[in-house]
Amino acid sequence: MTVFLKMHGLGNDFVVFDARDSAIPLSADQARKIADRHFGIGCDTVVVIRPGGALADAGVQFFNADGSESESCFNASRCVARLLMDERGLQRVKLSTKGGMLVASDAGKGLVTIDMGEPHLEWNQVPLAEPRDTTNFLLEIGTSSVPVSAVSMGNPHCVLFVPDASVAPVTLLGPKIEISPLFPNRTNVEFAQVLDRAKIRMRVWERGVGATLACGSGACATAVAAVRRGLTDRKMELVLDGGSLFIEWREGDGHVLMTGPAVTVFRGRVELEKL
Repeated sequence: MTVFLKMHGLGNDFVVFDARDSAIPLSADQARKIADRHFGIGCDTVVVIRPGGALADAGVQFFNADGSESESCFNASRCVARLLMDERGLQRVKLSTKGGMLVASDAGKGLVTIDMGEPHLEWNQVPLAEPRDTTNFLLEIGTSSVPVSAVSMGNPHCVLFVPDASVAPVTLLGPKIEISPLFPNRTNVEFAQVLDRAKIRMRVWERGVGATLACGSGACATAVAAVRRGLTDRKMELVLDGGSLFIEWREGDGHVLMTGPAVTVFRGRVELEKL
């Protein structure tokens, strides 16, 4: 039997395995079965904590609900950071992910701040299949086109600014944009409504998962896109279906900071060999 934790950040939920002391060889098929909400444990993302080596306190691996691997998941990283800080009595930890190194710190009152470093804004960094001005361009979807922004936060994002996020076609356009040929690695899709210069209402379609209650990297990408288009200031609240994240795109060094909660729901055991 293998121990796991069920955690969430604003309802974006995770099954977390700790493989720092003993290897957990999780396959894509096992991850997909674990994430299944009817026949498995149920989650948006399966997370494996691994040894961090000389440069990090831990390494983190992310599996989407469809079994594919993701470069980054900032809500999950916030949860892992909370575990490590509580375990070791630390105020700051470093996490190594496929999308890059993350630095997390205790923000008090159960909140965690993660420094994601600089966003990647060039078309070939997102990546896109061909050159585009990632600040604002038209994306062809079938016989129509929509204006979008593209940002990489270690994983690809496509941001649409809409007049009313509550009625945005998340489940209609989200899956179509996710697999657009312009995004060779597929993409996360954010539907954002600017409420004022310090507040955005956002809903998200996550690559390999579907509609979720929150997405940390999506919130960061949306904030960056809004600032680049002159729609907001550099500090703002992102109101997602599961609650609020607070984002700052710092002017001095260009780093993006995200602050939000991390909650442990329960601990359990699962027979991985039977999946």
